[in-house]
Amino acid sequence: MKKYVVLLIVITVLPGLLFADIFAKTGTAGLQFLKIGIGARALGMGEAYTAVTDDISSIYWNPAGLALKAQDQVMFSHTSWIAGINYEFVAFSKVTPLGTFGVSTALLHMDYMDVIEEEDFEPTGETFTCYDLMAGITYANEFTDKFSFGANVKYVREKLDEFDVNGVAVDIGSLYNTGWNNLTIGMAIKNFGPDLKYEIDEDGDGLLNEDPFDLLDNDGDGLIDEDRDEYPFKIPMGFSLGVAMDIYARDNQLLLASVQLDNCVDRQETYNIGMEYKIGSFKIRSGYQLNYDETSYSAGFGWSIPTSFAVINIDYSYTDMGDLAESFLKSPQRLSLKLLF
Repeated sequence: MKKYVVLLIVITVLPGLLFADIFAKTGTAGLQFLKIGIGARALGMGEAYTAVTDDISSIYWNPAGLALKAQDQVMFSHTSWIAGINYEFVAFSKVTPLGTFGVSTALLHMDYMDVIEEEDFEPTGETFTCYDLMAGITYANEFTDKFSFGANVKYVREKLDEFDVNGVAVDIGSLYNTGWNNLTIGMAIKNFGPDLKYEIDEDGDGLLNEDPFDLLDNDGDGLIDEDRDEYPFKIPMGFSLGVAMDIYARDNQLLLASVQLDNCVDRQETYNIGMEYKIGSFKIRSGYQLNYDETSYSAGFGWSIPTSFAVINIDYSYTDMGDLAESFLKSPQRLSLKLLF
């Protein structure tokens, strides 16, 4: 048991060391799609989910939770994001004697947009589009009846018109259930990885990162070298610490509450609170995200349908993002489907 306590301490202290020389700088991290949560249940609870997660959506929120269900699972999630952006997530997990393994992929995509002339701000007749991609492999194990641990390794890619960048990131997490009223402490580090940078051939000569300061024509094209070394940027590494417990449990009713602290490299600390009330196979949820520019409110519901081949969970959530969304219909809405075999 001592080794689990030591591991919990390391996971608690490590984020402080990682963020020791980092302060919140809006706009200093790329690959922002990695901060868009998946799964309507989690979003309906205001993203206060690090200590709650116990299904296949744990791949995103806290990999340790993937070990808590002794069933194979499949998940499909669709997010209708602001500004006509859509986000898709698909995952599959398999329980084995060695632990639970999972694979996942996510795609953020949008419609084509017009290329605008820089001087007169008129369309040129050309169009472009952008997308973000993630593909990951997850492992989780329940080492005791109270402690579980998991890790996720993922490939990430961002493409902006003809420019692209690729990288690798890691998520790790743990869950500890005290055994009292299902009181659970969850911790997760997400998107831990090296800085990335675009490689851009601005002068089209097939060479990159030419030295523009030596005043020489190194590539022999008759021009002083135009390409400079691009500035690297961080990926949105974050740390989450959450606590969840059952407030009320009787017969077929359950009231679950959760609170959470999030720390990310490109913003100040934020706080999440969420609740879920379950009666039979139906659930209703609500939550708040605090300390953002605007407080964000979320709500949602879910329904579990047992069938002969699987338990089907259908979940929906809505997030009010204030001025970022023009109307209710254009606010982020999520629909997810989970199958437990």
